[in-house]
Amino acid sequence: MADVFSGRILVNKDGDTVEPEDVLQNKVVGLYFSAGWCSPCRDFTPLLCDFYTELVEETHPPAPFEIVFISSDRSPEEMVDYMHDMHGEWLALPFHDPFKHDLKKKYNITAIPKLVVVKQTGEVITDKGRKQVREQGLSCFQNWLEGANIFQNFSY
Repeated sequence: MADVFSGRILVNKDGDTVEPEDVLQNKVVGLYFSAGWCSPCRDFTPLLCDFYTELVEETHPPAPFEIVFISSDRSPEEMVDYMHDMHGEWLALPFHDPFKHDLKKKYNITAIPKLVVVKQTGEVITDKGRKQVREQGLSCFQNWLEGANIFQNFSY
């Protein structure tokens, strides 16, 4: 996935920039297409937040998983407010980065929220991440790991 974001920067919840190569290497990545104005997004985001927290912050060692938020908010201010109000400690593509349009096209995003789970290369493991998180909870992550060919002793 670092490959997909190569040459770009990502931002964390505090607005600090991070290098994709440093934070996405050897991880399963959830591309989270969402917006604060979207009611179904506001319903799903807390579930995703709990899922992420349990996998990444409460598991030792942390699961090899990262989320990159691709905003459909109407302004940078709305994006920041949404991230601060509801998001976990995950990353985002900066609001003004036109690459978000390429990603929406590449992953055929026609409605939000959408969680597309991808390998390092950007190849899709599943485009039904939202449904799987809702229905299977943490157990779906093991399938994603296997699909990503990241072999790691991971248990939750």
